[in-house]
Amino acid sequence: MSGPSAPDLATDLTAAVDAVPPPIIAQTMGEYWRTWLARVRGGDAGALPVVIALLAVTIVFTILSPNHVFLSPENLVNLFDQSAVFIVLAFGMGFVLLLGDIDLSIGYVAAIGGIVTAQLVQPTPNVPWPLAVLAGLAVCALIGLLQGSLVARLRMPAFVVTLAGYLIWFGVMILLLGTAGGVGVTGSQTNQQAIYSLVYGYIDPVIAWIGLVVFVAIFATVLWRRDIGRRRSGLVAPPLGLTMAKILLVAIAGIIVVAICNVNRGRDLPIVGVPYVIPVVLLVLLAWTVLLERMQFGRHVYATGGNTEAARRAGINVTTVRTMGFVLCSMTGGIAGIIYCSQLGGMTTNINGGQLVLYAVAAAVIGGTSLFGGRGRVMDGLLGGLVIGAIYNGLYLLGLPIQWQLIITGLVLLAAVSVDSFSRKRTAHA
Repeated sequence: MSGPSAPDLATDLTAAVDAVPPPIIAQTMGEYWRTWLARVRGGDAGALPVVIALLAVTIVFTILSPNHVFLSPENLVNLFDQSAVFIVLAFGMGFVLLLGDIDLSIGYVAAIGGIVTAQLVQPTPNVPWPLAVLAGLAVCALIGLLQGSLVARLRMPAFVVTLAGYLIWFGVMILLLGTAGGVGVTGSQTNQQAIYSLVYGYIDPVIAWIGLVVFVAIFATVLWRRDIGRRRSGLVAPPLGLTMAKILLVAIAGIIVVAICNVNRGRDLPIVGVPYVIPVVLLVLLAWTVLLERMQFGRHVYATGGNTEAARRAGINVTTVRTMGFVLCSMTGGIAGIIYCSQLGGMTTNINGGQLVLYAVAAAVIGGTSLFGGRGRVMDGLLGGLVIGAIYNGLYLLGLPIQWQLIITGLVLLAAVSVDSFSRKRTAHA
């Protein structure tokens, strides 16, 4: 039996190299950039399209907005606050998209998480807010467990299960709110203040700077020690220049955000400081990034989404992985629901869960997560959520109605899916 020819071996080797991230195979910054450029030419642009989209949206709205107010500190902080719900919803949707599934119910599941939390911090029953938050997230996790079990164990289509969930949880939301049609949280009552302050509370500027220094120091130490440790063990590690560039980029981004938030944005009374919602979103980003990129469960998610049958034959419990993907999706949606409750100062039956789920999918896909499963990162949700938040914010400043927001977001989503499809087609023909 003859073996593969030399051209076939060369083709296979090239395909294997293209499939490996540049930081793994590059030993110098020059090699890294050459490998990265080769991947971009091959159709795998990574985060480049969404970064270009974010820059383009920023430039356009800065030019068109009255008095260039789009880049004012006051508006940028508002943009961060408005984007938080989109970002966290995209984090949750990312889990099921990586598995090649979808969750159409996440908008109303998120609303239920916010409603349960808000109702528990009312004067009656006056449950301490940490327990109320845990209860809201637990309810969402149970919903995810139910839907995930139907999809993974009974092998029902995720589209059908979560579409049914969309209708069911919409009805449950109305039942929970009852005849009042809403439940509020304010900053005047002690137990509700923590929920309200997620968006409308601010970290002292000095504490914010100290926190940034500590965060960057921890990030740099962990990243540096990991890469040095890999080299000492004879394992492949990214170039030192790349590690230093990552640390510098995180430090610069942190300095810009803290500096913007520490500008006085008040008119009658001073308003300064980083909104609490920003570190909350970053903590979710960090936790889910570690889970997906540094733990066995994450490797199983990517393997299952990339090729379910191959993952099953490799000994991965595909049923458990898919079920947990829906649990994490719904629980993360609950976090977004609590943030949304803080933004609105409560929850009402007027919440459009359908629009929220569309934004969740759009943010994840615009950020770079593939609709076909197996490819994407938690960071994609952050970038995509900022793009949608910027579109929402910029059109509001221009005084344009919501229909234009939906049209433009839809066009950006189409462009993102086109890039993903083009990338997969180029990879398939490589």
